[in-house]
Amino acid sequence: MNPSFQSALTAAEAAAGGQHYPAGALYVVATPVGNLADITLRALHLLGLVDAVACEDTRHTAALLQAYGLHRPLLAVHQHNEAEAAEAVTERLQRGERVAYVSDAGTPGISDPGARLCAAVQAQGLRCIPLPGASSLTALVSVAGLPEGPGPAFEFTGFLPPKGGERERALQRLAQQPHACVLLEAPHRIEALARDLASFGERRLTVGRELTKQFEEIATLCCDAWPAWLAADAHRHKGEFALVLHPLPKSEAADGQAEAHRVLALLLAELPVKTAARLCADITGQPKNALYQAALALKGENRG
Repeated sequence: MNPSFQSALTAAEAAAGGQHYPAGALYVVATPVGNLADITLRALHLLGLVDAVACEDTRHTAALLQAYGLHRPLLAVHQHNEAEAAEAVTERLQRGERVAYVSDAGTPGISDPGARLCAAVQAQGLRCIPLPGASSLTALVSVAGLPEGPGPAFEFTGFLPPKGGERERALQRLAQQPHACVLLEAPHRIEALARDLASFGERRLTVGRELTKQFEEIATLCCDAWPAWLAADAHRHKGEFALVLHPLPKSEAADGQAEAHRVLALLLAELPVKTAARLCADITGQPKNALYQAALALKGENRG
């Protein structure tokens, strides 16, 4: 074994070896999103301890483990077989084995497979134990400089629908969201997303490309300037993207809320409270729970 691997595993054993790792549990392990040095000591120790590693892509995970000097049996659990493969994993757990689950990069279950597997394991009364670590979402949000204040700091939107009316509705909702939204996009669709978000004008956008890798780029700019930023360098079309759409300016957010309440009042004249709030949220992009509370208040005022 490479001496550097051995020293890393020795450090992992010293830091994490004394902790308790229950048998018959699924360990959901975050792995680097690009930089191999971003693995945690606890993850290294655990990946050497488990009886098997369930993973999104066995070839990718085999190479990842080999980079750390580790070799474990691998089980393929990806979006196309997650429901069936979960049975094989739960059978192992019921026999008292420890199984780790890793996606190709970052934290499983967040725009990656893993959620169904965890749900199946928990349905059998078995434990899912998280080992936190790398995430492109938190990495980019941490440097986006989002304002502090009441309400949600950001909403995780993930990948937008690829085309058609569903995409149009998603973009409309995104444009009207008052708080920050975090998106992900693949390189072959990045130009289309840039064109769509350009219509958001001067709203701020933080773009993260190839996060944690050698050619990482992070830029904050106006949405309408993003297509030109992409076009300025052919390399900027390559790699994986995470994006933070900054909150609406307060004046625009207030205008959006006023319009939502106008629409809500019209809907309440014809529909029950829950239905009116749900439709108003779909139309305006405003949060449904807040609209429901507003609808209750409007109904109370009307009765009074």
